[in-house]
Amino acid sequence: VLPLFSSLPSSAIQKVFQDPPPNKRKIVLATNVAETSITIDGIVYVVDPGFAKQKVYNPRNRVESLQVAPVSAASAVQRSGRAGRTRAGITYRLYTKDAFEGLTAMTYPEILRSNLNSVVLQLRTLSMNPVQFDFLDPPPPETVMRALECLLYLGALDQTGQVTKFGKAMSVFPLDPELSRTLLAAPDLGVAQEVLAIVAMVSAAANCFVRPLNKAREADQAKRRFEAEESDHLTLLNVYTEYMIHNNNSQQWCWENFLNERSLQSAAKAKEQLERLLEQQGYSTKSKRIGFDYYGQSIAIRKAIAQGNFMFSAVECKRATYLTTKDNVEVKLHPSCGVRTRPTWLIYNELVITTKAFIRTVTQVEGSWLLESSPNYFTPDHFANDVVSYEIAKLTGEHKKSRSAMNTNLRQAY
Repeated sequence: VLPLFSSLPSSAIQKVFQDPPPNKRKIVLATNVAETSITIDGIVYVVDPGFAKQKVYNPRNRVESLQVAPVSAASAVQRSGRAGRTRAGITYRLYTKDAFEGLTAMTYPEILRSNLNSVVLQLRTLSMNPVQFDFLDPPPPETVMRALECLLYLGALDQTGQVTKFGKAMSVFPLDPELSRTLLAAPDLGVAQEVLAIVAMVSAAANCFVRPLNKAREADQAKRRFEAEESDHLTLLNVYTEYMIHNNNSQQWCWENFLNERSLQSAAKAKEQLERLLEQQGYSTKSKRIGFDYYGQSIAIRKAIAQGNFMFSAVECKRATYLTTKDNVEVKLHPSCGVRTRPTWLIYNELVITTKAFIRTVTQVEGSWLLESSPNYFTPDHFANDVVSYEIAKLTGEHKKSRSAMNTNLRQAY
């Protein structure tokens, strides 16, 4: 039984193309990467469950998440084409004919279900109106307006919708504006090199850990050697730092530590590119640490992350459960998270909704850092949920409601 997905190491992908041992049947468990990207010799039977994980963006709460959704009819036909590519084959669809006929004809274009912050920033940098721009597949107007609002909070646009000097610098990077702002905040905090590595890892190698089913315990032990208890972003930094130290023997080192070498190579190239772009914008790429102060370095890095990702914040509402500030979704830490403490405030990179809602790649932050990042965003009246409003009111010293009324509402909510 062999897995197949895009971030799998090359050595594991090659096993899919090898002939099985005599008197053995080869079974490949694949994501939708197998729909069009590759052809495997000898595939006779295809079992199609009719679902796929898709990136979905909700403009009302500005949350981008991975959700399991039915495939389109075109994807279903494409999947059936995997059988019989090199010999006669059969496809088994695990859904009825009526269900198949009810599928959408084509997969919705990604621009209709994506965060457009980066696209809108590029259009404004070119002095184009994103609301009136002639897209081939026009996105919902609400998505465009939410992107403009987000860029305003990030400081990329001013109150009139014009691109600021800060926004022009952000538009140079091939990144989401949130990550670009994190990069631009790093030099002033003296952690440019560290944040460059983290941003490169988040954008190119966030899923660099390999966890084979037959060696799950060993993989978990290997990962724990890199974990920073206060931040998954610092865990990624630890992985990158060690990878560069062992660069001369990277293949063997990655194999021993259950890491995806191809992802780490991509992250190293991405860091070089981002470092050049940061220097071209006139920012220093040198870190200003004197001696070794892990605690001070950790705070500076996490402050930089908060500067760009403050809208992806969550506050603890009850034991081991957090509430996202943007959309009031109760979430738990993903099992892959290495944060062992129970902080009041967290920054997260990804919201994953399966049978439950999880946040992944998280970092512990202080509420005061979020307030410093965007005082206009973190006001009690900005949030409908009483838990979030109350926590922010404690930071700002404001109280939208009296403490007794607030406690009454909290008891009713939970």
